[in-house]
Amino acid sequence: MARVVIIGAGHAGGTAAALLRQYGFEGEIVLIGEEPLAPYQRPPLSKAWLKGEADGEALILKEPTFYPDHSIDLRLNTTATAVDRDDRFVTLSDGSRIDYDWLILATGSETRKLPIPGADHPAMLELRTAADADRIKAALTPGKRLIVVGAGYIGLEVAASARALGCEATVLERESRVLARVASPPLSAFFERLHRERGVEIRLNVNVERFEDGTRVVLAGGETLEGDAILIGVGAKARDELAAASGLGCSNGVIVDGQARTSDRNVFAIGDCSFRPLPLYDAETRLESVPNALEQAKQAASAITQRTPPPAEVPWFWSDQYEIKLQIAGLPYAVDRLVVRGRPEENRFAVFHMSDDLIQAVEAVNAPQEFMGGRLLIGRRAPVDPGKLADAGVSMKDVTA
Repeated sequence: MARVVIIGAGHAGGTAAALLRQYGFEGEIVLIGEEPLAPYQRPPLSKAWLKGEADGEALILKEPTFYPDHSIDLRLNTTATAVDRDDRFVTLSDGSRIDYDWLILATGSETRKLPIPGADHPAMLELRTAADADRIKAALTPGKRLIVVGAGYIGLEVAASARALGCEATVLERESRVLARVASPPLSAFFERLHRERGVEIRLNVNVERFEDGTRVVLAGGETLEGDAILIGVGAKARDELAAASGLGCSNGVIVDGQARTSDRNVFAIGDCSFRPLPLYDAETRLESVPNALEQAKQAASAITQRTPPPAEVPWFWSDQYEIKLQIAGLPYAVDRLVVRGRPEENRFAVFHMSDDLIQAVEAVNAPQEFMGGRLLIGRRAPVDPGKLADAGVSMKDVTA
């Protein structure tokens, strides 16, 4: 009987296992996860989980009975240590081996480490797993002070949760604006204002020289900041070491095609660990998002079951901070202008990234119609009139050129 082995029991791996059964795969499915938990959602970890608004049942992707009921061999607390592509088997941390006909790598990503003295102190915090979130939650008791290094989405989301729990929060960023690598200047300005108004201290253009005892940050120049906890959130990198060691092509992730297939036609890579094509933009990149994990799970499951592949999707993302819901569609490739629709001071607006008369991406703050309309127009590659787009009085249906 044919067997699919999936390494990584996160959102991507868990979804791939479920879709294989949904698409009619009748062979064996082995899902290997190094955590003690069955596949669960990670986005709530920095928000609802920290604030106590979600419990373990709210995080899980499937009920525990789903896996045995669908003959999915879920092996937790297990790590894959090597892949032999010639003889098609995976070696596990207990020394055993398991053969495969198809292999799906869903190994995810890991937090970037700072090459700074003291960054490896055991008291330092990061956020990738439920266990990480539990450590942060234990530290965020009222009156405590959290120092966040890195003003990306994870850092700002945790800072917002800290304030909701009655903690002081200081965010340190070496760039000149928050979200500098992932957002437009208007969106950065909005979130900086929002966090300052909610009592978060934001320090820009600062460089960390070292950490001391997991509670002190020494900045370049000698200034020392004291906190009860320090969270490092400076991005993530693909966990592609297993793939690289097996000889698969890797570059900022495991290189795959539009079906999530690697340079070995019997091996796929999906989710945060993959470096994938983006047909809408004639480009390639690595994406970290639940929608990406779901789409690539569909691609791999479709290829294995010889099902018609899903159409090229418009990448999308989201972030919740305080009462603000940010929704992003598309990616800002070859952008030559920004069009702002709505009023940032009213906490409802959208920033459209344009290439000539095409929308490449949209960042929508409490603006679901702009998000949905922009996402449709990106996918259709439909030209729009920038003047109409900027006029909130013109409906999204009427902005086409």
